[in-house]
Amino acid sequence: MLLLNTVVPRVKNLIRSGGPFLKGTTLANGASPRRCRAISVLILKQSCQASFSPQWPTRFILFIYNYTCTLVTLRCVFDCRLFGASCPLASLSCFETSQRIPYEEAVRQEFRLVKVGDCFGSTWQTCWFKVDLSIPREWTGKEVHLLWESEGEGMIWRDGQPVQGLTREGEKTSYILTDNLKETDPHSLTLYVELACNGLFGAGKGSMIAPPDPDKKFSLQKAELVVFNRDVHELLVDFEILLDMAKLLGEENQRSFQALYTANRMVNLCDVANPSTFAAVHELACSVFGQKNGESQHVIHAMGHCHIDSAWLWPYDETIRKCARSWVTVIRLMEKNPEFTFVCSQAQQFEWVKNWYPGLYSTIQKFAKEGRFIPVGGTWVEMDGNLPSGESMVRQFLQGQRFFQQEFGKLCLEFWLPDTFGYSAQLPQVMNGCGIHRFLTQKLSWNLVNTFPHNTFVWEGIDGSQVLAHFPPADSYGLAGCVEEMLKTVKNNRDRGRVNHSAALFGFGDGGGGPTQKILDRLRRMKDTDGLPRVQMSTPDRLFTALEKEKAQLCTWVGELFLELHNGTYTTHGQIKKGNRECERLLHDVEVLSSFALAQKSSFQYPSAKLQHLWRLLLLNQFHDVLPGSCIQLVAEDAMRYYSGMNLPWPLREASRGPAPHQCTCLLAASNLTCLLCTSLALVTVPSMGYCVVQDSLPPPYPVTFLNLPLQVDGSVIMKNGLVRVCLDTLGRVTSLCLMQPERESVPEGCCANQFVIFDDVPLYWDAWDVMDYHLETRKTVAHLLKPLEIIQPGGLRGSVTFSLQISEKSVLTQEVILDAACPHVRFQTQVRYACNLLWKLFPLLNTPIPVYVL
Repeated sequence: MLLLNTVVPRVKNLIRSGGPFLKGTTLANGASPRRCRAISVLILKQSCQASFSPQWPTRFILFIYNYTCTLVTLRCVFDCRLFGASCPLASLSCFETSQRIPYEEAVRQEFRLVKVGDCFGSTWQTCWFKVDLSIPREWTGKEVHLLWESEGEGMIWRDGQPVQGLTREGEKTSYILTDNLKETDPHSLTLYVELACNGLFGAGKGSMIAPPDPDKKFSLQKAELVVFNRDVHELLVDFEILLDMAKLLGEENQRSFQALYTANRMVNLCDVANPSTFAAVHELACSVFGQKNGESQHVIHAMGHCHIDSAWLWPYDETIRKCARSWVTVIRLMEKNPEFTFVCSQAQQFEWVKNWYPGLYSTIQKFAKEGRFIPVGGTWVEMDGNLPSGESMVRQFLQGQRFFQQEFGKLCLEFWLPDTFGYSAQLPQVMNGCGIHRFLTQKLSWNLVNTFPHNTFVWEGIDGSQVLAHFPPADSYGLAGCVEEMLKTVKNNRDRGRVNHSAALFGFGDGGGGPTQKILDRLRRMKDTDGLPRVQMSTPDRLFTALEKEKAQLCTWVGELFLELHNGTYTTHGQIKKGNRECERLLHDVEVLSSFALAQKSSFQYPSAKLQHLWRLLLLNQFHDVLPGSCIQLVAEDAMRYYSGMNLPWPLREASRGPAPHQCTCLLAASNLTCLLCTSLALVTVPSMGYCVVQDSLPPPYPVTFLNLPLQVDGSVIMKNGLVRVCLDTLGRVTSLCLMQPERESVPEGCCANQFVIFDDVPLYWDAWDVMDYHLETRKTVAHLLKPLEIIQPGGLRGSVTFSLQISEKSVLTQEVILDAACPHVRFQTQVRYACNLLWKLFPLLNTPIPVYVL
């Protein structure tokens, strides 16, 4: 590829400049393939002399040489012929705003004249372009496109409706005005282009994952009307597939030579100056694509896909527009390609489009009824697979499946989570409970050390629940539909022999974009071509139905699906994780208290609508780039604002008001000693999901006591409550943790637990996401005592001690160790205050090993 990138520009320059090899020929678009091939050969001789080893077989060198010359020829000649005649726009004007405003408001603004080459906006702004165009009458019978190349992400509006997305990164730089211009068609019309001043992957300064560049400008490089030569496009795809077959099937495969020599014959037959030869050239390609496969060939289930992170390197509000840009383009493709199927997850994104783009949403529902625009996943968003509580996992399915049932009349049969940083072993149980027995992901292909051993297998959870799991063997959810990817899908399949079916998800993703017409044209040529796997447009149900027939032969994986990457996301943006857990508890408590209130007073209005709204906000924040903290600061601020909105006062005190000052009716979780309405402690027995009246506390059966008060000479302290005894040394380390009945010590002699250590943190790339294994070699203990052990709670219902350690000159760690009466475990509340940014770079990890018993 490096060789081609060097040779192609040199050949094109010679074509355009009329060098010595072009004497007597038509220049530029008129240069013949044979003349270009002669030029390519001469330049390749200069470029390749040092590239070939003398040990290589001469036959193989000639094979690669012929392949390269042919490919150079085609790229040079046909790239210049894809677009024919062109004309400028009648008028182009622009309006800039810092807000994401609706179309109806935008078109009422005052626009100023602009021209191609101008720069616009700054990051996160929006530029609305008014595009007046007039199609020349002499283009009658031609396919006419608006060619638009700019930085940023655009969407074309026509007659008040979005009609197509535009993004150079997603290979969508033209819009089809008409397939075949007729005399009666309107030749003058006005379009609007809504241009978001951010790229497909945000606007990072210097690198993709760097903080956004607030001063970045966005330029418009091209805006004009062109005649699109569809027959040239078809020939380009023909040549691409044939030459990839020649290169990738290998010298030992007869089909590679057939493909190469067919491409060579096509070059000889093709006269670029005479388009009437194109049909015969295309027929030669079809003669190869028409040779069918055998029955044993691997079947690839191709499905259009457009992974859109609900927030990542861009905020939530921009994702709404990303969905519209991507999905309206999918609709245009469906209108022209009746076999095309597209899968789409995340109920939240469907709701966004429903609220902001109702016309587009109605069209999506129409294609969904036809089984072509297919909702998948069953969850509200593609959430993190480890950090949410079990209840939140269930709510993801509850809210997602409820939405899909209401809006599309069916439940999803498969869980779709291709990009999350690992998968909890409880998920199969949750899936089964929600009626789902199929699972698709590919993220474990990112493992740093160990290659996951299967692509199709049975995944068994901690309770024995099982689901059929499939990892697309191409290790991607954003394929380009090329020959190399289809061959990799077969070669990379680690369950060959057990199954003969696998998925291929194609289309630009992460920042949206989705499939293109060129991808569909590539796949169409590989539908059933000898030498290649059989590629068919399919659906998740067809794929998993085929895999289920072979389920008895599959291997079983028991337990967590652990991703060997991005482990640092468990500590990144700790406030987001804290807010998530607090709001999970809050919504639980509000639901339970509201149920009690309704039971006590039938007139109480259960806040079901508000609870659903708040649950959906919480579930949105559990998206796999938000809750882990792998998002930009702008997204973190949005998340924290949502959490703050959930903590507004709730009108529930009426349900928990007691009859007397000393008596309080309130909800208490088991072993929780703090009343919701009081600050004092009480020991109570509460039924599961129930409540009790807090009376004056009686002496607890297992009170907390301190041994050897005042503190021992060495500064250590011992707490016990009849069930557990814990001994802390002067640095707060646990030197003994003993279960008293029966006597069982958990800390080996000479060792200690609760020992804080720090490590260097210098990952290879994802600074805030990764913890590399080589960091373990930099272990340092935190042993600088700043504040010695001090008793905070003296015993009885609760005993606790606190201490502080100096991490660095200005950074301090404080911990409180708590033992409650009648409680079989010790709690640790740790607070770390970092006073300088450098410390986080050097020492972000605090490791405190604590033994855990299941009692």
